[in-house]
Amino acid sequence: MSETQAAELPRRCGLIAVVGAPNAGKSTLVNTLAGTKVSIVSPKPQTTRFRIRAVVMQGQAQIVLVDTPGIFAPRRRLDRAMVAAAWGGAQDADLALLIVDARAGLTDEVRGITEKLKKGGRRAMLLLNKADLVDPPRLLPLARDLNEILPFAETFMVSALKGRGLDRVMQVLAENVPEGPWLFPEDDLSDLPQRMLAAEIVREQVLRQTHEEVPHHATVETETWTERKDGSARIDVTIYVTRPTQKAILIGDGGAKIKSIGQQARRELEQLLERRIHLFVNVKERAGWDEERGRIRALGLDDQG
Repeated sequence: MSETQAAELPRRCGLIAVVGAPNAGKSTLVNTLAGTKVSIVSPKPQTTRFRIRAVVMQGQAQIVLVDTPGIFAPRRRLDRAMVAAAWGGAQDADLALLIVDARAGLTDEVRGITEKLKKGGRRAMLLLNKADLVDPPRLLPLARDLNEILPFAETFMVSALKGRGLDRVMQVLAENVPEGPWLFPEDDLSDLPQRMLAAEIVREQVLRQTHEEVPHHATVETETWTERKDGSARIDVTIYVTRPTQKAILIGDGGAKIKSIGQQARRELEQLLERRIHLFVNVKERAGWDEERGRIRALGLDDQG
């Protein structure tokens, strides 16, 4: 199809909710399709905490991918807000894309999510991720079992990390979003505000550089963002943790850990924002922040009580 013919096609636009269990590869898929970092990624589950929209163009179709938190059994107020955000994304979208880690297969968690999608009546497609790490004879029975629970409109077998099989995913999604005007300017990549992006990039380094109790008991907030005359920006962020031991781990011997977190985050922010960044990172202990309504709202989540 020529560019002239493509331009004559009607515009399409739709929201695709990317849902699944923690660590299925949702954020990796969204980042790969978007061609840039939109969501933070780490090997640890429950990395994404709120809905993030990534704008992807495919011909005359604008596909708005809604990266949602992994769906799991919530315990804390924060957990309940994260799960509600995930299901809210599915309900608000034109189409749900269920991501399943092909290595893990049909777990109880995946079965529960699939059954709830069926009850919701939302049109859905299935994407078996990490398919390159599984023997091919195991993939078809997994796809069959999932389609028996919920007949999916399409089933894909891909590697989000390596980009395999994603051209067909984009083509099918573009064909299935409804006709209508675009929601965002063509050159927009995401609806994530820069202040929140800075906090998320720092939190990604917390996830990557600390272990055990720290990652999921920490939150990051951008306190101030100051534009400088030379075109650079000063960003002050605070990492909140729940216990003194977590604060000590984050700071590290002689401040080495927090320095490393700040350096890595600054480099990534400079690359993403294409400007010089002066990043200052502070750590504060705040017991029970994950039960505070104000902190949850600051993350862009709706408090579920």
